[in-house]
Amino acid sequence: MKTECVADISMNSVLAEYSRQLYEQYGLLMVDTSYGTGSHSIVNTEEHLRNYVQKNLELSLQGKALGRNTMLGMYCKDAKITGSSFATDNDGAVLNRQILAYMGADVIGSLVTNVEENVRSLKESGFDTTDVDELARENQEQIDAVELPTIINEEGEEEQISLGNPADTVNSQRGIGALSLAIPDKSRISDVSVNLSEYASHREKNKGTGLDDGLDMSLGKRALIEQYYYEKCGYFGAEMDKSFLKYQMEYLAYGENSDYANLEQVAKTLLFWRQASNMLYLFNCRPKVDAADLMASLLTAVMMVPELKELVKYSILFAWTFAESVSDLRILFSGGRVPLMKSDDTWRLGLEAMFSFRDSDGGDCGEGLYYRDYLRMIVFMTDFDKKTQRLMDIMEMDIRKTAGNAYFRMDHCLDCFRAEIEIGTSYGYGATIERVYGYEE
Repeated sequence: MKTECVADISMNSVLAEYSRQLYEQYGLLMVDTSYGTGSHSIVNTEEHLRNYVQKNLELSLQGKALGRNTMLGMYCKDAKITGSSFATDNDGAVLNRQILAYMGADVIGSLVTNVEENVRSLKESGFDTTDVDELARENQEQIDAVELPTIINEEGEEEQISLGNPADTVNSQRGIGALSLAIPDKSRISDVSVNLSEYASHREKNKGTGLDDGLDMSLGKRALIEQYYYEKCGYFGAEMDKSFLKYQMEYLAYGENSDYANLEQVAKTLLFWRQASNMLYLFNCRPKVDAADLMASLLTAVMMVPELKELVKYSILFAWTFAESVSDLRILFSGGRVPLMKSDDTWRLGLEAMFSFRDSDGGDCGEGLYYRDYLRMIVFMTDFDKKTQRLMDIMEMDIRKTAGNAYFRMDHCLDCFRAEIEIGTSYGYGATIERVYGYEE
């Protein structure tokens, strides 16, 4: 009975030394087996266990002072940790199990349903696969392949005339970069970068013995973990003071080594989606198509190349699509709403206004999704295992910012362990006990 009591007290005492920062910032209970020293080893935890066992068998200070002895004369012969599970085991299954325990009481049904519906609409409409830039390039190649009439210039030389397509001014901006177009003021963007080789997803990780690393991952459980991301991680426009990388959700989606690079990838994805959506609306809006057709007719008639009318019309429509999409990005990155599918009421730029699209300063379409809603879709569509690995990186980055945790590593965070405790007595008797303890045991 004494051995049972000592094992219980000692193993629980080991678990009581959980990382305070990991708990405070992420709600997780795990023991940092380096104990803030930078020397990561389960041997450290064995020493802590052995010390707790011995202390719980010793006389009190008063008893020692009076020279007393114990009736049983028990002492710790040895205490070994024979099994373990760490946060990163089984591709992060241990971490996700603790996250689910933390999130167990959350109600998130309607929120997740909305994200799933948005993603379904996006995919069914082909917005994630329709490359409008490529279609615009192919159209331009056909225009360039047509030989234009020539004139005799002032030097008496034959010179090919320029088509003077007004859409060229807009289409020439495609190479500038989505983020530069979306956020002209670079001072608004975090300049934090990291050396990813120092973090969990990019290094060889410590592994436990497979003591308790199984996890049956259903769609409902994944939805809970998705919600956990948004409770504990910041993103553009909703950064967290505790965070090292400011755009953590963007990092979960793309895993680049800087805030700028991750935000740029989001901007590229949003521009891709918005162009596909806007093209679908614009090409089916008869009044706008007629306006582009009229402009193309006038231009090709003046330049005496009527055979180019259709190609020029589509060039104008592609430019209009691009201009409207950049306007959408500026709205989203300034905190406004943009619907997944545009309508006559939510379309922003007229035909003439598209030529000055870079003067757009955000605003709101009056309905639709915010930046965070589009970001939820991007993160939802990202491979689950990649998100788990990148979440470990984020945790390491944030915990290492805190005092005494410069060497914190998730692959040395103990969740569950099996111990074999051997007890001896001054009378020659002994006892050995083996127990498994963890935060969910």
